[in-house]
Amino acid sequence: MADSGTRSSTVYHDAAKTLQGKITLDGVNVFYGPKQAIHDVSMVIPDRSVTAFIGPSGCGKSTILRTINRMNETIDIARTEGSIRIDGDEVNSKAVDPVILRARVGMVFQKPNPFPKSIYDNVAYGPRIHGLASGKRDLDAIVETSLKKAGLWDEVADRLDQPGTGLSGGQQQRLVIARAIAVSPEVILMDEPCSALDPIATAKIEELIDELRENYCIVIVTHSMAQAARVSQMTAFFHMGDLVEYGPTEDIFTNPHEPRTQDYITGRFG
Repeated sequence: MADSGTRSSTVYHDAAKTLQGKITLDGVNVFYGPKQAIHDVSMVIPDRSVTAFIGPSGCGKSTILRTINRMNETIDIARTEGSIRIDGDEVNSKAVDPVILRARVGMVFQKPNPFPKSIYDNVAYGPRIHGLASGKRDLDAIVETSLKKAGLWDEVADRLDQPGTGLSGGQQQRLVIARAIAVSPEVILMDEPCSALDPIATAKIEELIDELRENYCIVIVTHSMAQAARVSQMTAFFHMGDLVEYGPTEDIFTNPHEPRTQDYITGRFG
């Protein structure tokens, strides 16, 4: 366990202390074998907003993101302690089926990963396996609605039978977002979703994120502080497995209370 005497407590800005949250983390610790990667993280993440996780490489931001839908369970030596709740429901309860959880909490990875299927079947895959459509007409509607929400429908409507892997990188990432939306999630986790994209594709994804936050709780890990400032309403700064500071994005970037946060956003390390 971490030596609490050697670690500073998290700085919460006033708005972060009073949030009504979609996701609540309470005393979360993550281990990879004997190595502790995350130290006693507690935070409340609001609904219908974008929360950005920032910090230098290896600081734990992707690790903590992956605890929210139990993706860390796919790593044999990973172990998570503490409480993670979505609308009060304990994520780590043995009664929770991880497959159902991951429909409720969708994830978009750094590199676009469309299935080797048609554009239509990429989006239809989740609704099919979860029984969300009663027939072809329902499925067609879900596919169209999801692609429209992902800002991709106009570009692919006349070629839905073509491979999703044949799209450009930015289109593939929007297809993956459409695939996540298709199972009606409540939360969308994004792990550096623009790092493999060019500036034009990145701008489209950022615009999409801003539109999606009206209906979803979005948590994004980003290595780009400029991106965090553009797309998020709340920002959490992580360093060496600690949640150092958490609050409204504008406050974190213009009036950080913790010296490590100030040093990071001014480029003194990272």
